[in-house]
Amino acid sequence: MASEKNPAMAAATGEESATLAAFAAGLRYEDIPDAVVDRTIDFFVDWAGSVLSGAGQRAIVALEKLAETMGPSEGRSEILVSRRMTSPLFAALVNAAAAHISEQDDVHNGSVFHPAAVVFPAALATAQHVGASGRDLIAASVAGYEVGIRVGEFLGRSHYRVFHTTGTAGTLAAAVATGRLLGLDAVRMLHAIGSAGTQAAGLWEFLRDAADSKQLHTAKAAADGLTAAFLAMDGFTGARRILEGRQGMAAGMSSDADPARLVDRLGARWAVLETSFKFHASCRHTHPAADALLGVLEANDLSAGDVSRIVAHVHQGAIDVLGPVTDPVTVHQAKFSMPATLGLIATHRRAGMAEFDAYLGDDAARTFLGRVEMQLDPEVDAAYPNRWIGKVSVTTASGEVLQGRVDEPKGDPGNTLSRTEIDAKARRLAAYGRTLDAAGIDRLVPDLWSIASRNEIGRLIP
Repeated sequence: MASEKNPAMAAATGEESATLAAFAAGLRYEDIPDAVVDRTIDFFVDWAGSVLSGAGQRAIVALEKLAETMGPSEGRSEILVSRRMTSPLFAALVNAAAAHISEQDDVHNGSVFHPAAVVFPAALATAQHVGASGRDLIAASVAGYEVGIRVGEFLGRSHYRVFHTTGTAGTLAAAVATGRLLGLDAVRMLHAIGSAGTQAAGLWEFLRDAADSKQLHTAKAAADGLTAAFLAMDGFTGARRILEGRQGMAAGMSSDADPARLVDRLGARWAVLETSFKFHASCRHTHPAADALLGVLEANDLSAGDVSRIVAHVHQGAIDVLGPVTDPVTVHQAKFSMPATLGLIATHRRAGMAEFDAYLGDDAARTFLGRVEMQLDPEVDAAYPNRWIGKVSVTTASGEVLQGRVDEPKGDPGNTLSRTEIDAKARRLAAYGRTLDAAGIDRLVPDLWSIASRNEIGRLIP
């Protein structure tokens, strides 16, 4: 039983899942503060760029082929990377995978969850299918963010050691966003959450094999959440206490679940505003150290040859996720390597898409595989996951040890990207994927910024 493993679960009322369902079903666009609407649009533009950057990448091509083989050849929902129209299920599946492969999608620190990768694919596909407005899309997406983030926080650090939270909590986030667009009432929304939770999955073991599972996690989270909501619309029932119940998600997936996190200030605390953009094209666990290293290099005018050793002082979550990757054999696996990321920062002062693409043949950057190590830091670990502090110790060729620190990595709410920077990032990523030429990108991006004003979503890319 969850309460036997974790005394905090004894405080569960048994109504947490129902409270989340009622909040999501009842959320109106008019209830959402302007700042939350604006930030959700920011994340939507950022997400679209990430999706388009996935075009042509092998794992995404495989999922596109699956959609072409198994899904309908026409429909009202759009696969952005191929510009094909299909059913909501297969559009959500491919768009969610594509959003996550470049490691440029957003992240909420406290839940260690990437909301955009699972919320927007399900919401967009459903909105296009039912002819919803831009305001409906935004309200549904906010509901998905708020519920998914709270579920991730609820499941806690023990969950994240084994489970990829974006795959697990993300299934419920996608269900809620879809359910809001389908007009589910609180009872049917609860059934959607129950059916989503029983499907939730995603394990970190893939990192050891450089496997494609991370993209499958987001693909299935979006598609399975969408499935749960469409089933609930037609009367299909789900567990009413899938989160807090005696044999629910907490019981099977966590030893430190905190039920209070599920209903934390619903409608008053807007977790969307706590969500961060990604600056570097790598796992977010590398970003604090990358920013700290960049600060040391710039402050002391150091080149890669001046650096003999780097110690990244990190939280345990970084060790759990990045530790298994010792010698990256693919570009995507390199994005989960602290030595690879810091090696690129040291040699190029950037760790972007182009730098990672060239990494396997970049002898200068690869020499840092033997010069970088991670060490657990009590201060950094105590602050995590609410704060992701970056600390590095850099030993120079002359033997001097220099310290670097950042308290808010680039992209965090207190060090966020401006709309100009978001726009530029989305355009770069769209150009990287080559689905659109420069003129097509110039047409698309302004339309993304004005998404809330659409009376009907329709196609994004005609």
